[in-house]
Amino acid sequence: MTERSAGLPSQKQVIELLDGEFARAGYEIEDVVIDTAARPPRITVVADGDEPLDLDSIAQLSRSASDVLDRIDSPPYVLEVTSPGVDRPLTTEKHYRRARGRKVELTLSDGSQLTGRLGEIRGGTVRLVVREGGKANLTVRELPVDGVTKAVVQVEFSPPNQRELELAGQSGKEASA
Repeated sequence: MTERSAGLPSQKQVIELLDGEFARAGYEIEDVVIDTAARPPRITVVADGDEPLDLDSIAQLSRSASDVLDRIDSPPYVLEVTSPGVDRPLTTEKHYRRARGRKVELTLSDGSQLTGRLGEIRGGTVRLVVREGGKANLTVRELPVDGVTKAVVQVEFSPPNQRELELAGQSGKEASA
C-alpha cells in the first residue's frame, strides 16, 4: 500500500477524516486497509467499541463515512465498515474488557493453555472462569495479563452456562449481545 495509491486517500487521511465521526457514535477505528489491487479498489475501516458493532451501527457508520469520504476527490472505490472479528487476538486491556463474558482460549507464558469465560480485568489481572474436575465445578482464576502470550475469543454455538456468566460478572444479557 503506497501513501496515496491510485488517487485514493491514504490510511492516515482516512483515519483523520473519520475518527471524529466514529468517536461521536461511540466507536474507534482499529485499522484501515486500502486494497488498490481490488477492482474497484476497496477501503476497509475496522471499528470497535464498548458496545457491540451490530448491523444497524455498521450501516450508520458506513453512511457517515461515505458522506465524509465523498467530499474528497478520488476515483471510485468500495467502502466497507466492519468489526475486528472473533479471530482477532486480545492484545490490550480494552480488548479484554470488551470481550468480558465471552469464552476465550489463553496461552500462558509457560506454554500451557486455559479455556474459560472472561471476567473482569483490573490492575493488570484478568479473571477467568474455568471448569475444574467435574462439569459443574467452576472456579475463578486470577491471571496476570503480562503472563498471557495469546488470547483469542472462541465461537460458541450454544448459550453460555448462567453460573459461568454470573462468575464472570455478567447477567447473561451482555454476553449474548
